[in-house]
Amino acid sequence: MKAVYPVRVAKLRPRPEWGKQGHDCGGVRMLLVTGGAGFIGSNVVAALNEAGRTDIVVNDVLGSDEKWRNLAKRQLSDVVPPADLLRWLDGRKLEAVIHLGAISDTTATDADLVIDTNFRLSLSLLDWCSKASTPFIYASSAATYGAQDRVFTDDMSPAALSKLQPLNLYGWSKHLFDRAVIDRAVRKDKLPPQWAGLKFFNVFGPNEYHKGAMASVLCRVFDEAKAGKTVKLFKSHKPGIEDGDQRRDFIYVDDAVAVVRWLLESPKVSGLFNVGTGKARSFRDMITALFKTLGQKPNIEYVDMPENIRGQYQYFTQAEVDNLRRSGYNAGFTPLEDAVQRYVTQFLATADRYR
Repeated sequence: MKAVYPVRVAKLRPRPEWGKQGHDCGGVRMLLVTGGAGFIGSNVVAALNEAGRTDIVVNDVLGSDEKWRNLAKRQLSDVVPPADLLRWLDGRKLEAVIHLGAISDTTATDADLVIDTNFRLSLSLLDWCSKASTPFIYASSAATYGAQDRVFTDDMSPAALSKLQPLNLYGWSKHLFDRAVIDRAVRKDKLPPQWAGLKFFNVFGPNEYHKGAMASVLCRVFDEAKAGKTVKLFKSHKPGIEDGDQRRDFIYVDDAVAVVRWLLESPKVSGLFNVGTGKARSFRDMITALFKTLGQKPNIEYVDMPENIRGQYQYFTQAEVDNLRRSGYNAGFTPLEDAVQRYVTQFLATADRYR
């Protein structure tokens, strides 16, 4: 699949320091992608395969549903279950760890499990990469910012991070890890030669089908829209904001993956980065673009928002991406209408929706 915008990274090339540090692992170079069967993870794996990389190890839980289909077209070196990961890493040398695995359900309530998975395992991987001098790129989340309706500045100072108040357990677990990494950086403790936390905003695109209620609105309503049924969006319960005009920073998954690939080619870049487009768009814009792609007139009904979420519902979120730009990332972001058209015509409206 060709990108809408040219990305500076056309091919992943070995870095000179790999051979010096032993990252070739006896002539066999490997990249580890945790959460590699998930939404963003499987798209990262696909992009790496398309760039000619087959030496990829996926760490994930495949389960008994059809999540495995996210990897059905991929070539891999190994698939390692989470329970075996630390044992598998013992004595190995890798080019990089791309840590995207997590419990990402914002409604999760098992705090012990979420902390074990999202925080403590992340710390173990950070420690391993620090000791092994292995680049470490990990997924944070816009959920770390909490409920404020505003443009979110990716200020990674301890003072700025201390003011954030995530709304849910998932957001807090990610925030906890961000603060731990930044604390080590400030204290000049040992860290990997490259470390980068990516605060993903509202990513959407192929291979999100297993996410159920956590999938994008576009994914969830597509079949209804295609069948000519009415698509329901929330009414606004905030003065001055029209129904359906609640806004998010929607970013197509290809653009999120492009940032990961760029970091793999930019070993001197470390830090916390927002990964969004820098332009908030409304849910109405997204669904209108869906109907246009289907060649139909918009058929949207606005329904009352459940009372239990009205008090904490966000009406506007937008990423400031200055840290990415200052660090040298110069690729564009796919406009919402183009992203919706690509997602629909190349995946959702086809017999095989998987990338």
